[in-house]
This record gives sequence, C-alpha cells and structure tokens, in this order.
Amino acid sequence: MLEIQNLKFDENGLIPCIVQDYETKKVLTLAYMNAESIAITLEKKLTCFYSRSRKKLWLKGETSGNYQHLVSLTADCDGDALLAVVKKDGPACHKGTDSCFETPVYGEKNDFSLTELYKLLVERNEKRPQNSYTTYLFEKGEEKILKKVGEECTEVVIAAMKQDNRETIFEISDLAYHLLVLMTARGITPDEILKELDSRHVVDKKVKQETMK
Repeated sequence: MLEIQNLKFDENGLIPCIVQDYETKKVLTLAYMNAESIAITLEKKLTCFYSRSRKKLWLKGETSGNYQHLVSLTADCDGDALLAVVKKDGPACHKGTDSCFETPVYGEKNDFSLTELYKLLVERNEKRPQNSYTTYLFEKGEEKILKKVGEECTEVVIAAMKQDNRETIFEISDLAYHLLVLMTARGITPDEILKELDSRHVVDKKVKQETMK
C-alpha cells in the first residue's frame, strides 16, 4: 500500500507521476501530484493532479469526461516518482490523442473543433453518463451552468491581466466549454452564433456599443 508520508516530494511539495494504460501498457502522460491530489486519487479511484501553471488541483476528465480510473498507484524504489496504472474513458491528451507522446494527425479522426465538442455535449446531455462533470452540470440545471460561465469569465480577466498567455488560453478554453454547455442546454447551435456574427459584420461594427450611446 502506498504510504504518502514516505514519499520524497520536491521543494514545491510535488512528485512526478507517470500514467500508464492498464490494457495497452502505453505511457499516457507525465503529470505532477502533491499529497492532497494523491489522497484524492486514492479515495476517488480517479487520477487527480496538481497544475504547476495554474497552481491548483485538477481532476482528470472533470471537464472533458475523459476520466482515468485508477487500477494501481505505486512509488519507485527511491520514493521520488509515481506510476499510476489506469483504465481511461477517452484520450489522455488535451489534443485528442490517446497519449501525450503522440502527434495529432490533423484532418483525420484526431482533428478537433468547437462543432465537434458541441456534438459531444449534445450526446452527453442525452445519455447522461455517470462520473461525468458535464452530466453533473446538466443535472444541476441552468442556474449552475450560468454560475460557472460567470466564474470562468472572471478567471479569463484575471489571467489576462497577469499577462500570462498560457493561463489565459486555459481559462478561455474553460469559458468556451461552459458556454457550449449553456448553448446545449438551451438548444442553441454554433451555426446560429456564427449566423448572428455574420449578420453584424462584427469585425468593423460594434452593434451593442453603438446601441448604448
């Protein structure tokens, strides 16, 4: 049994964790954990990591639905690295590949777009799979979804004001996801948004601002 107190964390309280697919034995990713994320991983049997860029915990699959179900979590002989063996619900990499050590082949099945994400959200709304953050949002209802949209808007502003492009990209992605969840809940499609933007000639004409004068 893994003993957290016996692990050797670095000066920031972190320890690297290699994630391996239980069935294929493929290395999926390298992430970092702290004592809290290890405890959550062992309790929930779902991988939880610590983001060094955002300085906070993140449960893998909480947003995408691509959870990693823990089979085992062990330390190496020196106690300064971990190996998590998992059964995954979907791609391990945010770019859509099974592993972070693969290069996406754009134009094929790994190509990704907001429209594809919207289709996936519609499917999630219809099937409501268990242990899915998206299912959680749909079941909580529009008030919860709107609250998350508001929170993500604030986080985008904070990240941008810090002049941190990496964090800003992450927070804009979170905002885009929650906006698409809202659109799905309301039955609004990406095509309707694009059609509205096209009707405004949005690049040259600020419709809302002009109306407010």
